[in-house]
Amino acid sequence: MRSLRLLVLSAASAWVLAGCVASNAPLGEMPERRMPPAIAQAVPVMNQFGAPEPAPVTRSNSQIAADFLELSFQMESGREIARLSRFEGPVTIAVVPGGPATLSADLDRLIDRLRREARIDIRRVAHGQDANITVETLPRDRMQRIVPEAACFVVPRVTSWAEFRRARNSRDMDWTTLETRDRVAVFLPNDVAPQEVRDCLHEEVAQALGPLNDLYRLPDSIFNDDNFHAVLTGFDMLILRAYYDPAIRSGMTRAEVAAVLPGILARINPRGQVGGGAGAEVATPRAWIEAVETALGPGTRDGLRVAAAERAVAIAQAEGLTDSRLAFSYFALGRLALGIDVERSVNAFLAASELYDRIAPGGIHAAHIDMQLAAFALSSGRAEDALSLSGRAMPAATRAQNAALLSTLLMIRAEALEALGRASEARQVRLDSLAWGRYGFGNSAVVGARLTEVAALSP
Repeated sequence: MRSLRLLVLSAASAWVLAGCVASNAPLGEMPERRMPPAIAQAVPVMNQFGAPEPAPVTRSNSQIAADFLELSFQMESGREIARLSRFEGPVTIAVVPGGPATLSADLDRLIDRLRREARIDIRRVAHGQDANITVETLPRDRMQRIVPEAACFVVPRVTSWAEFRRARNSRDMDWTTLETRDRVAVFLPNDVAPQEVRDCLHEEVAQALGPLNDLYRLPDSIFNDDNFHAVLTGFDMLILRAYYDPAIRSGMTRAEVAAVLPGILARINPRGQVGGGAGAEVATPRAWIEAVETALGPGTRDGLRVAAAERAVAIAQAEGLTDSRLAFSYFALGRLALGIDVERSVNAFLAASELYDRIAPGGIHAAHIDMQLAAFALSSGRAEDALSLSGRAMPAATRAQNAALLSTLLMIRAEALEALGRASEARQVRLDSLAWGRYGFGNSAVVGARLTEVAALSP
């Protein structure tokens, strides 16, 4: 379920950039700058990504095996799953009519990747035919009246929203009671930006097919509540490929899967045979998870959010979590301190950056931090630095297919170019930002508001 994920990074740029501005003056007191008329009259066609090129998995197979078992035999709540469940035989997927215009193409690209990379026999069928996975879209507020705080989610043993409403309090909704998957429903919002629909689609279809858990310690996976990765990664496809390997079947216990997993991984990921055994991973403390949820969840005052993020940092340090969990703690603190204490915010971002540079050099995590630092540079009149930082982040944002981040980086670059007297370049970059913004943020009004907000950063 994608409940906390949405609150962590979805639509984060607007909120974060507002925080940057607020560090100098309240956003409402900044000189207003609307979308330039020439730009407003020529909002370009929406840009969309093609097939991604995921980075290969670099961890050892012994570590991947440990990750697989923890992902597959535990729920996000911590409940144990006694037996693995999956679809047996070819998998079919259908979409209920009425979804966003971009959903069909995004689903086709996802199915193609699942067939090529995960080697899953999956195909799309028309709505009305018998399908193993049914994707239905509806307004977010309608979903949240039944499942508060959920951005999107997946449930077993039903094929429609109406059927889910009738069965939602029954034992049929309990994933731990499954031994074989037959029917699963994925519910997505239809009134959000195309990128958010796609992100939900990737995560919920992946969980409909395979692991049901998320691990904060995974730096290269969509199965992580930090929400940095928007589309399925190379690691995720490897996990799904192993999940549907012929040596695994529904109903197997953890011990039975652990016995066959080394052979599976040696066959499908021979490069992972190098290196030593799996390191002893420190379990994520429940206190740390609760601190992160308090910091980034709904209904908490700003001061308490910052205090919770600082508590997450302290817990991670005390428990020896020197991996992506400590890095994410610093990242959350940097975001939340933006409008309260600029120095603390910058220091937290820099601490997160140092950790991410070690864990995932040149990755999407660093790109998010570079966007923040570029915004700081722009607001302090350092246009060259803003140009350098935004340029450094763009390749990772593109590889990760994060249009919202890419659009924001281009907007910052346009303002930096304008400040350097390079007006014609600025105009073209700004148009590119709008094309990506239509996919990342949604309609033209939202994109225009973002453009105005970034423009207000420039002195």
